[in-house]
Amino acid sequence: MDSGDGDKPLRKISEAFIEIAGSINSQHQHPNQQSEIQLASFSRACSLISPLFRCLGIAFKFAEMDYVAKVHDLCETSVSISTLQSMMEKDIEENCVRKPGSHTRNLLRVKRGLDMVRVLFEQILVSEDNSLKNPASKAYGQVFSPYHGWAIRKAVAAGMYALPTKKQLLQKLNEDEVTARTLMQNYVTASALVIVYIDKLFHSRDLGIDW
Repeated sequence: MDSGDGDKPLRKISEAFIEIAGSINSQHQHPNQQSEIQLASFSRACSLISPLFRCLGIAFKFAEMDYVAKVHDLCETSVSISTLQSMMEKDIEENCVRKPGSHTRNLLRVKRGLDMVRVLFEQILVSEDNSLKNPASKAYGQVFSPYHGWAIRKAVAAGMYALPTKKQLLQKLNEDEVTARTLMQNYVTASALVIVYIDKLFHSRDLGIDW
């Protein structure tokens, strides 16, 4: 099985998030200007992560299905709404932020997907082991587990035994260990900035992020 979407999914993910993080950084240098993320480039970057969930197999099937559907919604929304801010403002005006299917709710779920991959990569980078069970368990436990019921947590735990090895994952992503480490670190650094940015959007509007 190959990664499906393009020959170098990890490279594409890394480049896309570096670009978004760069736009946040460049706008921070103009203190009077509130930095804005373009919804189209954000949703495109998020869609590049979908093949990675597929590569992780059955343990993250729930994440792949949920994530792909919500990224698709953001992609479609980007045709008519230009930034993450304006998308949230519209939901706030329409009083539908917390309703299932709202764009803002979908954004929060997508952000968790980005965060899970960030923690997964962090754990892979510090692990000497060829098994992905510990990195994946830590990433799931830290990001998704608090929001999931017993049945999903049990299914994920069972699926952890079917994860590919680190070597198999890199083969699926068409990367060797040296380049993969660099690309994973690039994503960890860039996505952390994007995740903090999204969290601030929620907090600045008193929406919270734990729902």
